[in-house]
Amino acid sequence: MSSGTPAQGGSGTATADANESPATSGGIASPVTACRSCGGAAPRLFLSLGSTPIANRLVRADALDATDPSFPLEVGFCESCALVQLTHELPASEIFDEDYPYFSSFSDMLVRHAEKHVIDLIASRNLGPDSLVVEVASNDGYLLKAFVERGIPVLGIEPTPGPAAAAREAGVPTREEFFGADLARQLVAEGLRADVIIANNVMAHVPDLNSFVEGFSILLADGGLVDVENPGVGALLAHTEFDTVYHEHFCYFSTIAVDALMRRHGLALVGVQEFPELHGGTLRWSMQHAATAQPAESVAAVLDAERAAGLDSFARYATFGDDVRTVQEELIALLRSLRAEGKTVAAYGAAAKGATLLNSSGITTDLIDFVVDRNVHKQGKYIPGARLPILDPAVLLERQPDYLLLLAWNVKKEIIAQQAEYAARGGSFIVPVPRPVVL
Repeated sequence: MSSGTPAQGGSGTATADANESPATSGGIASPVTACRSCGGAAPRLFLSLGSTPIANRLVRADALDATDPSFPLEVGFCESCALVQLTHELPASEIFDEDYPYFSSFSDMLVRHAEKHVIDLIASRNLGPDSLVVEVASNDGYLLKAFVERGIPVLGIEPTPGPAAAAREAGVPTREEFFGADLARQLVAEGLRADVIIANNVMAHVPDLNSFVEGFSILLADGGLVDVENPGVGALLAHTEFDTVYHEHFCYFSTIAVDALMRRHGLALVGVQEFPELHGGTLRWSMQHAATAQPAESVAAVLDAERAAGLDSFARYATFGDDVRTVQEELIALLRSLRAEGKTVAAYGAAAKGATLLNSSGITTDLIDFVVDRNVHKQGKYIPGARLPILDPAVLLERQPDYLLLLAWNVKKEIIAQQAEYAARGGSFIVPVPRPVVL
């Protein structure tokens, strides 16, 4: 799973009709008829990105003759609990298969962020050899490995085979399962209780939110702490980060929505931290059992700020589709003008967000020649829908394209630093959001 993923083609535009035909949707995309969190009315639609392929379902070279199945990609708002969520749902088995390609260790920034988190938790929670840290959606063990190196017992829960195998090879004990209330009860029956539970970049990937959070409440030891990280919906709106929408992300969280979800399962927010540079704007929510929780002042301050920004009202979301269409049109116009000048354009980052940006905007090989990515598990394959070949970043110096579109713009500083030689030879970078700019 992505540095979490649950531990549990076609193209369109921001205003396209996502409800195409059963053949296009494969007959397996189910409309959401009730809020995933509070069970209230179906979410109210405010953004349609058309019908797109599954973003991380990379295409093998021997499958290029087949058509990529595509599915409705729409987003709505729950007017009861303020949860932003997809209006259609694919089975997790369709999204997180044996070829799931995300390995967290390929991001230097993410590894550094994780190690600091580990060091802070050890100090603040007084963790030692008698403690237990459980990470839900532990991916390739990139975070838990830092605890193991310091002699602290851990358990990773990771349902995707490739990352789970990589974690075990790195010395991180890992259960290859989806997380929820049933698994939590099983672990408690085995005598396990977690002093710390970490769930980074996974809660958005979970269709059954209530079972997931109930699992926290069951597995967490008395006095223990749950830390959950996910990009915040406030940053998504403010920076027009529409490409972070894909079928794998069932939900997009505000602190308001997280607070309501946690309270439903006997947990209370005790802290909120913001990391503006991580994944386009990430929030870390810290929870404890409500009976003993002592919230920090930051919790009320963040809730008040979000309400003042209108994140609890549909009105704030109503014009987002227009904002998205503006960004798409400006990007396409820029790429076409560069092509007209005879310039060559490549892209960096075969990330899921890149697949959404390309497919929802209708950008294919007519405007971009290829994509590069450090992840060797992606190289040699193709972006679904857009069908751009994914190559080793070394190709950039061999072919020296004039421009490099940063599909993985959330790590743009890291990419630009890595590609200093490309820039020194005259290469330029294009950052697509919040508005397309050339660096």
